[in-house]
This record gives sequence, structure tokens and C-alpha cells, in this order.
Amino acid sequence: MSTPKTEVSTMLQTLSDDVNYEDIQYHLYVLEKVNRGLERVEIEGAISHEVVKDRLSRWLVC
Repeated sequence: MSTPKTEVSTMLQTLSDDVNYEDIQYHLYVLEKVNRGLERVEIEGAISHEVVKDRLSRWLVC
């Protein structure tokens, strides 16, 4: 598992040289949200696609 410092360093290396602070903040936001989602899946598990489709079919009218 990589550290936040190495993840940010890798992310910065992938951005273009003319990136602005707002773009960097957005990429940090997305990186944090993805990592939190992955942690949540590890802790709580995930719901299968079929279960999600079944649950949504009760709410959606096609």
C-alpha cells in the first residue's frame, strides 16, 4: 500500500506543467474520494451489480 505522500507525488508527475492550483485541488479531491471508497469496500464489502439492479428496479419505472 502506498502512502499519501507517494500518491500525491505520482499524481503531480502525471499532470501537465501548466496546471493551476485549482486543478491540483480537484485531483487531490478525486484521489481522496477514490481512496475512501476503496477503504469502505474493504471494511464493509461491496454490493453486487445484480443486487443493485434489483433494488433500483423497485424505484425506477421503465
